[in-house]
Amino acid sequence: MQRKSDVQLRDELLAEIKWDTRLNPTEIGVAVKNGVVTLSGTVDSWAKRLAAKETAHRVYGVLDVANDIVVHTASSPGRTDAEIAEQARRALEWDVFVPHEKIHTTVSKGILTLEGEVASASQRNDAARAVRNLLGVVAVANTIRVKSQVRSAEVKQAITDALRRHANWEAQQVNVEVTGGEVKVKGSVDSWAEREAVLSAVWGTRGVQTVDAQIAVQ
Repeated sequence: MQRKSDVQLRDELLAEIKWDTRLNPTEIGVAVKNGVVTLSGTVDSWAKRLAAKETAHRVYGVLDVANDIVVHTASSPGRTDAEIAEQARRALEWDVFVPHEKIHTTVSKGILTLEGEVASASQRNDAARAVRNLLGVVAVANTIRVKSQVRSAEVKQAITDALRRHANWEAQQVNVEVTGGEVKVKGSVDSWAEREAVLSAVWGTRGVQTVDAQIAVQ
């Protein structure tokens, strides 16, 4: 397939942003150079900043995304760091997928830092998901560590089995390389949904600490 021009990518990304109900197109600027997208503008929550990045990656042909969107929460005056911390603790406790007793938070000027040690990367990601939509949060720094309790060969086998269970035939089109808790996934799939299915299986495997996703959407 012929590579899309920067103008075409920009137009398609603007259309995708307009289609995404989480975003306000008037708040986000888009620039494209050599397939690399730069997002700019100001939004009122960290969740919207992440949503804009996810939207950019959904557009086929986008190679990389520089997310320069700024979070400004002037619409919530009086929201103190202490109040945000209290909200974060409740959010972690209410999320059944998060081992909240193993996680600590620090809030400074709206920047929420997550710390601690959990058993899997999915638990680490779930903790960030639980707090990123909180009112007053301008950024989330996820420094939670993943404790690897299995050997590399066991991690690779667990990932391969998970791919076969959850991603069906996609498992036949991706290759998994494991070094300690670091996983590299290479290959191609037919849609963004299939790519997400593969990565979900990888992230959910116990012992995985980081994932290098080199999966192309054909």
